[in-house]
Amino acid sequence: MVKIDYLMALKCFKCDLLVIGAGAIGFSIGIAYLKANPGRKVVVSDKENQIGKHASGRNSGVLHAGFYYSPESLKAKFCRDGNAELRKMAKEYNIPIRGVGKVVVARNHADDLSLDKLFELGIQNGVELELLDEQLLKQFEPLAKTTNRFLWSPTTSVSDSVMIMNALKTEFECLGGIVTFNAKVELQEVSGMIHERSHTYDAEFIVNAAGAQADRISRQINVGLEYAMLPFMGIYRTTNQSQLPLQRLVYPVPHPINPFLGVHFTLTIDGLVKIGPTAIPIFGREQYALNTGWSISDSIQALKGAFALVKGESHNFGAILKSEWPKVFLKKLVKDSTELVPSAHNVRRWDKKPPGIRAQLVHLPTGKLEQDFVVKKYLNSLHVLNAVSPGWTSAIPFGKWIVDEYINA
Repeated sequence: MVKIDYLMALKCFKCDLLVIGAGAIGFSIGIAYLKANPGRKVVVSDKENQIGKHASGRNSGVLHAGFYYSPESLKAKFCRDGNAELRKMAKEYNIPIRGVGKVVVARNHADDLSLDKLFELGIQNGVELELLDEQLLKQFEPLAKTTNRFLWSPTTSVSDSVMIMNALKTEFECLGGIVTFNAKVELQEVSGMIHERSHTYDAEFIVNAAGAQADRISRQINVGLEYAMLPFMGIYRTTNQSQLPLQRLVYPVPHPINPFLGVHFTLTIDGLVKIGPTAIPIFGREQYALNTGWSISDSIQALKGAFALVKGESHNFGAILKSEWPKVFLKKLVKDSTELVPSAHNVRRWDKKPPGIRAQLVHLPTGKLEQDFVVKKYLNSLHVLNAVSPGWTSAIPFGKWIVDEYINA
């Protein structure tokens, strides 16, 4: 690997492809490009001092099956295959995967009716899925409860997001890719081409896969001005699996409009049970604590997004606030979780986990929360603006699609 201090000492580093953002999607794009174009020069650059410091390294570690998403969406296109690709990578790099599966339970009769739609989405998306009678739930997850029926997803699994990120980095470097850190990349348009402003890099093509910062970078060249970033903080609590011996992931039927899956139970590869997350609107894209990780520009963007949501007709922002803010308190979070697993009430200790942030785009003209990947091409640049869940699961086939459709096309 070429050391960062040597690279940054160069007046200008020439490369065929510059990828901004050392997350799962950034590395997957770099890997796909090098596999299709052996010998080319590719740099993945990040402003942090390590990989996966934000969304890619802070996610739940769940390999989603792909049955929540509309069949015409990019999420549906890539999630199922991404699940298989991550399993393959985990096996190759000796990364543990727990193939625990997931049950989706109905909290009431309205949820029960919604199971039919979820099941149909899964079938249309080619996902292995079963819609089963309530009496069979004890055979899958004895601690869960449901109303009338439940969904069984056998391909939903869990792994370690940090270990997967390290494997993606290793794969990229083995193909000849270079990773640079502590690099603040800014873009500008000169004579009909997009360039990196500091001239540290001279790239033929630039991909902006900077996650929560992607829209900020794209606006430097007037791309994505119709969007604002409204971050949502996700807080989890954990207990040891010996205190709550779940065998499967347990999820509720998701809200029909809002892009959040509701409080649910996940498992980890090191024997923990997690409840959460919250979906709390915040000001900062990297605001992991109340007094850090936000800025004036972040706040302006978040307020723009919030005002658009309030004025729009697609979502009820007041209802989101009313539902989510009380979950900051453990008592409310546990109470919601007991609708799925009643014995969670008996757990005496729930520990805090480092929070994550969902970088959620809001379409300003309509006030709609974007629920699919948003990709914008401009001249010799490409911008991945809304790579929210299941972005981690979908990353490998999504990266290949980006290369095939936009870079090599």
